Amino acid sequence: MSDTAEILREHLGKALWDTCTMVGIATVVGVVFGTALAVVLYLTQARLFTPNRLVNTVVGFVVNAIRSLPFLILLVVLIPLIQLCIGDPYTPAGGAIALSIAAIPFFARIAESAFADVDPGLLEAAVSTGAPLRQIIAGAVFPQALPSFIRGIVLTVISLLGYSAMVGTIGAGGIGDLAIQYGYNRYETGVLIAIVVLLVLLVQLIQWAGDRLALRFTH
Repeated sequence: MSDTAEILREHLGKALWDTCTMVGIATVVGVVFGTALAVVLYLTQARLFTPNRLVNTVVGFVVNAIRSLPFLILLVVLIPLIQLCIGDPYTPAGGAIALSIAAIPFFARIAESAFADVDPGLLEAAVSTGAPLRQIIAGAVFPQALPSFIRGIVLTVISLLGYSAMVGTIGAGGIGDLAIQYGYNRYETGVLIAIVVLLVLLVQLIQWAGDRLALRFTH
């Protein structure tokens, strides 16, 4: 028990910081670029805007191709690319790059689904007024899709939190690395239990905050 407490005291703070950094960077990158892809998919599919079957098919194929890979396989595939970019892929920075690439197509489909749920009647009314496309997207589509959009961000953060634990299996830092290096390899069951409890609490807190925020913006 004393060994477990000592390990947690020395390493948990840094491991938690590395995880939060990786997940935070990946969430921002995933939401920004994923939203951009979602807008392209939405606009090229919706008949009210600028339907383009070729663009929609190509972008959709790329998104689905990346999403079809389990994250652990994607992580292994990306190691040479990450090594080319930053030198050492077995760091929190390398983990953040891998998580970001996984987050973009994941969030793109979530955001596209949120946009698709917007009331078509509202969009037809907006188009009939002659409003420019940018104004329709910013003033009608995004506000109506915002609750689903927020829930999608929450789902992305929680998924990335789980993915970050897999990053630890290659020694890239974070609480997953702590669980593997100390909890599993050194047979410190207390470390594993502490990390499981921490992950459960983090997910509950994130989900609670996300639900409250989404409810606030529900029309």
